[in-house]
This record gives sequence, C-alpha cells and structure tokens, in this order.
Amino acid sequence: MGKQDVLAGSCKTETITAERVRNPIPDAVTALAEGFRSGRWASHIEPVPIPSKQAIIHLIEQAQQILFPGFFSADILRPENLDYHLGQQLSQFYEHLASQISSAIRHDCFRHNQACTLCNERSYEIAAELIDSLPAIRNLLESDIEATLTGDPAAANSDEVIFSYPGLFATLIYRLAHRLHQLGVPLIPRIMSEHAYHRTAIDINPEATIGSDFFIDHGSGVVIGSTTTIGNRVRLYQGVTLGALSLPRDAGMKLRNVKRHPTIEDDVIIYANATILGGDTVVGARSIIGGNVWLTESVGPDTRVMLEQPRLVYIGREQGGQP
Repeated sequence: MGKQDVLAGSCKTETITAERVRNPIPDAVTALAEGFRSGRWASHIEPVPIPSKQAIIHLIEQAQQILFPGFFSADILRPENLDYHLGQQLSQFYEHLASQISSAIRHDCFRHNQACTLCNERSYEIAAELIDSLPAIRNLLESDIEATLTGDPAAANSDEVIFSYPGLFATLIYRLAHRLHQLGVPLIPRIMSEHAYHRTAIDINPEATIGSDFFIDHGSGVVIGSTTTIGNRVRLYQGVTLGALSLPRDAGMKLRNVKRHPTIEDDVIIYANATILGGDTVVGARSIIGGNVWLTESVGPDTRVMLEQPRLVYIGREQGGQP
C-alpha cells in the first residue's frame, strides 16, 4: 500500500467482508437487558417519567432571574415593567417546577409500589409552597450577600458577589433545594446540589440546616453533610469539611436518620482545610477554628483552636536568603 492509498483512505490489498467481522451487539444486548430486567442493576425502565436533569438546571437559571432580576437575562428592567417581568417568569417557573415535581413523585411512588396519591395535584401544591417561600429565601440570600461584603475585603460590591462568587451560587441552590426537601420532594434537591457541586466544587447536602448571613469564601472543596446544623453569621473557607466520623459498611441503613455531622453555632469562623467530624461535635458560638485543624470533639464558646507553628526545613539555601 502506497502513501497515496493511505491519504485517500483506501487500501487495495485488503478487503473486509461482513462474515469475517464479529458483531458483539446481540450478545451485549441480551446480557445488558437481562441484567436490567432482573433488577440486579439500577435502571429506570418504568411507564412513568423521571425528572430531567437539564430541566432542573433550567429551573435554577429561572430562579436566578426571579431572585436577582436584571442580572441573568437580557431584558432591561425598569420599575414600571418589574411586575410584568416577575409575573411572566414566575408563571413559567411554576409550571416547569410542578412538572418536574410530578415526575419525581410519580417515579418515587412507582419505585416503592405506593398507592396513587394525586401526584399532579400535589405537585402544584408543592410548587405553590415553594413560590410562597421565595421572598423569605431572597431575604436570606440578601443576608448572605451582606455577610460576603462584610467578610471579604476583595468584594467590591453586591453586583460582583451576585455575578461571580461561587459561594453565593452554591448557597442559592442550597436554599432552594433545602426548601424542596422540607416539602418532601424526592430526588430533585439532590440533583440541584449536584449541579452546584459541578459548578463550584462546593458540596452542601440539601438536608443540612444553615442560618442567615452565611459566607463561603473561595469555596472549592467545602463539604457540608446532611445532618449538619449551622447557625447565623458563620464563615467557612475553602476545603472545610463538616462530616461524619468513620462509618461501618452498612451505615446507609443503620445511620440514615441519626445525626452524624457537627453543629456549628452562631458567629463561628472556620479557616481553610479544617475538618470537623461527628454528630456529637459542637463548635461553640464565636469560636475560631484554624486552618488544617482536625476536630472530633466539642469546643465551648469563644474558643480558638489552632495548630502549633510547624518547623520549616530549608534545603540548599540559608533561611531567608536566596538560592
């Protein structure tokens, strides 16, 4: 075969016939279908819809436009057209949210073989409850913005925080997902929190309880477990883990409704890469937890927990000098 044959994408010396090529598809189809039908592998082979991840991401984007009008849409808003804008956005949000909630409830009922519970009607009622909660959620988010401006000298103004701070984006999604969790919506809150994690590397379980004036600085690597309780005016830095102690292999069943994650009281600051573990661990109000601290026991109010200054070793140069 010459160079021209290669460039032309042809080979005159080899002919492949259908009889000589193994077709792996029929055997793979049979094996996969048998595994899914048997119930050994998780699947959604059901006559009911399942929530759409893309639709839920769109709901988050709609919520941003409602809660921060003028920031995340091309519309030019004025006081005289604000009511129209909010009415239009909320009407669309209401219908889309009810549809996704209906899918989540129907899927859950079918998966657990539950009796019909008027899924469609319940979905609209739950969507209405969330919309009723939007002013309170927006008020909490305003406190989170104020906490960011208070705690970060690099934050020039609220516009900058709303547009570009990953901590606020993750907190926005948490507050929406948490309310849906309170309203008993399956699946959707975790899809929302996964999207926040994908965008920000901040993992906040929707079941966690977080007070007002919450600020995550930088954000990447923060983990907040499902039974964590956080008070008001708490500040976290990157890499903070509020997690559980070592769990047994069957923890999913045994500890599902047990408090496994710490309680952080009001006005606490936790610096970068600190790890605080355990359901009985309480960090008292106004305490400061230093960077890289590993904490598995409670500390009282007004306590500073710091690591001792490590001893630095310099190789190949005088301390403080040039190489």
